[in-house]
Amino acid sequence: MQIKLLAVGKTDHAALQSLIEEYVKRLGFYIKFDLEIIQDLKNTKSLREATQKDKEGEMILKKVQASDALILLDENGKQYSSEDFSDYIQKKMNSGLKQLIFVIGGPYGFSDAVYQRANGMVSLSKMTFSHQMVRLFFVEQLYRAFTIIRNEPYHHQ
Repeated sequence: MQIKLLAVGKTDHAALQSLIEEYVKRLGFYIKFDLEIIQDLKNTKSLREATQKDKEGEMILKKVQASDALILLDENGKQYSSEDFSDYIQKKMNSGLKQLIFVIGGPYGFSDAVYQRANGMVSLSKMTFSHQMVRLFFVEQLYRAFTIIRNEPYHHQ
């Protein structure tokens, strides 16, 4: 199985980018992982919120194949403990799925079309984080999930 993280907009904080890259590198020891950035829309001040979500949604859906499982990182999604998230990842790997795609939307979330295509939603917290921070938190939790699956000493209970 391959795991991909799609994220709308670039990370412009060098320290955050460095940490994200460190966890992406670590993930490479466990699974084929790809972090793909979808370019920010230009001239959004003149766009309504719904229009911006629709345009971002079109760009997201162009990156998804019919056979992919699409999981939205959304504040209304299911919350997992780190152990439960590792079980979730293990079950996805055992299912024979070729590609699991997680996606972080733009500043206003996801379009209706993206919600309709989604196979599930995961919430990292009830709190709201910047989209840039969510990238770091997600790749760290994914790395943690693989260390739990492999019974490695990274995670302490």
